[in-house]
Order: sequence, then C-alpha cells, then structure tokens
Amino acid sequence: MKATELRQRTDDELREAYDEARQELFELQVRKDVEGDAAEQNPLKARLLRRDIARIKTVMKEREVEGVK
Repeated sequence: MKATELRQRTDDELREAYDEARQELFELQVRKDVEGDAAEQNPLKARLLRRDIARIKTVMKEREVEGVK
C-alpha cells in the first residue's frame, strides 16, 4: 500500500486495514513460531506488513494532528 492510497480512504477504512494487517502479522508470527522457518514461504511478508502498519499509523496520526489545529 502506498501512503497516497491510504490518504484517500476514510477513517473507518483505515482502522479496518490496520486491524487486518495486525491480525495477519500476528498469525504469520504464530505460524512461524509453531511450525518453524518452513512455514514462511515468503520471508518478506512480515517486513511488508510492518511497513504497511507504519504507513497506516502515520496517516492516522496526520489526520489526528490536522483535526487539532
């Protein structure tokens, strides 16, 4: 996801995307812990999810700061 795409979403859509990404990252980490390294076929997936979560949080924070002004 790109930040420009995220900025076009509503607050509810951002929260939903955040929750989905966090859940997917959690499941990926649990699966890796239980099944070992063989469970993660795409080793970049966790990094991409963490970056998406950071982007979503950044856009949410930007909106929060804009609302305060």
